[in-house]
Amino acid sequence: MRVNDVVVIGGGVAGASAAYHLARDRARVTLVDRQDEGQATAAGAGIVSPGTDLGPPDPYFPLAFHAVGFYDRLKGELIEDGVREFGYETCGLLHVAVSEEEARRLPNVLRIIKQRREAGAPAVGDIHLLDARQAESLFPPIRRLHGAIYASGAGRVDGRKLRDSLLQGAGRRGASLVRGSAELVVERGRAVGVRVAGRLVFASAVVIASGAWTDSLGAAGAYVPVRPQRGQIAHLTVPDTRTASWPIVVGFYSHYLLTFPQNRVVAGATREDGVGFDYSTTAGGVQEVLSEALRIAPGLASAQIGEFRIGFRPVSPDGLPVIGPVPGVENAYIVSGLGAHGLQLGPYCGYLAAAMAQGLPISLDLSAFSPARFA
Repeated sequence: MRVNDVVVIGGGVAGASAAYHLARDRARVTLVDRQDEGQATAAGAGIVSPGTDLGPPDPYFPLAFHAVGFYDRLKGELIEDGVREFGYETCGLLHVAVSEEEARRLPNVLRIIKQRREAGAPAVGDIHLLDARQAESLFPPIRRLHGAIYASGAGRVDGRKLRDSLLQGAGRRGASLVRGSAELVVERGRAVGVRVAGRLVFASAVVIASGAWTDSLGAAGAYVPVRPQRGQIAHLTVPDTRTASWPIVVGFYSHYLLTFPQNRVVAGATREDGVGFDYSTTAGGVQEVLSEALRIAPGLASAQIGEFRIGFRPVSPDGLPVIGPVPGVENAYIVSGLGAHGLQLGPYCGYLAAAMAQGLPISLDLSAFSPARFA
């Protein structure tokens, strides 16, 4: 390959992972990032537990299982490159029931999680049905539960730490970082590089990991219908110094609670379609997030509001990721559409995009995620 071997567009966790793995493979890589407000990586909560996730379509799970299993390899690679901050920890997860009707559904959820674990789902661990008292002892602000399932192996990741670790590792391996807006340049149906601030940066291949901003591909004549979905997420500060040991809390709803050191509880999140890139904290969003958090965990009523983060999730029409060659453009590859699972999937999907850009074989069947399905 020649200079630049590959240009990566987008500095979220997927783009950072692509750049890092290209650099580890001795490719000459430049990452271009314009640092948009609302980058999903910087706002996301970071739940890593595909075996307990009830929402995604079936094709999602083989990819997710590989993605979470990839975390151990990635940690080893970063340590090898002298990067110690990783941002990933095992903390466990509670799937809670807040009514008698939900409690009656827990055995079926338990059955599904056990089946997923038997099918190879990582980050599940030991699974137990708990009564209300047992669940509340694990996450003290919770009240008035009717039961829960506990999965000991679930993990959490700090998206900002993980992104920065990947960028640090890429830099140590020789990758270049350029701040600015990149436009894909196509000649005779072939990607030849990107244009940044009027300057053409040549490359043998281009990886597009621009998240919710993927519609910038329109200039290349490609149709990849990824739209932004706004998420508003509350970061609360509590006086209890034991928050790092509290598990993730999810249930029969789209909201969640999880914790990070020190004294931080994250409550999220809204799922707002049709608002474009409106980077605003709204009264309705604040009410929704805090009302749901206090409904499950009224003991958080005395927590201080540290900040509200806003992220634009890249969402595809069918809810599945978009990974593969850009239709009609040679030597251009896309990783997008990761939706609410960007931190769970992003490192592995970036690795896959790096492999594609170098023409390396991929054993996992990615046909369900091909951008060509929207053609």
